[in-house]
Amino acid sequence: MKVSEVTIADLKQYAHVYHAEDDALFTTILTACKAYIQGYTGLTADAMNSREELTVALFVLANELYDNRSFTVQDNKVNRVAKSILDMHVTNLV
Repeated sequence: MKVSEVTIADLKQYAHVYHAEDDALFTTILTACKAYIQGYTGLTADAMNSREELTVALFVLANELYDNRSFTVQDNKVNRVAKSILDMHVTNLV
């Protein structure tokens, strides 16, 4: 599955959410995750689609955002699975 093919229904299934109350939230999360991946890696949307493993990072990030909606920060680290996948595709290193 390509990043552009991911829907909020896919994210909800991954997060085991079976109600419609959070559809607007999942829409925002999907948009934010795509922007985060693109900004983190420096890849274009087309380049992101050619790397299907980034879809896994999108699911992990989206689930993390949904599960951790509170403002409390317990750990200042990015999810290790998502970080390792994204790090493989970084093109905007300084």
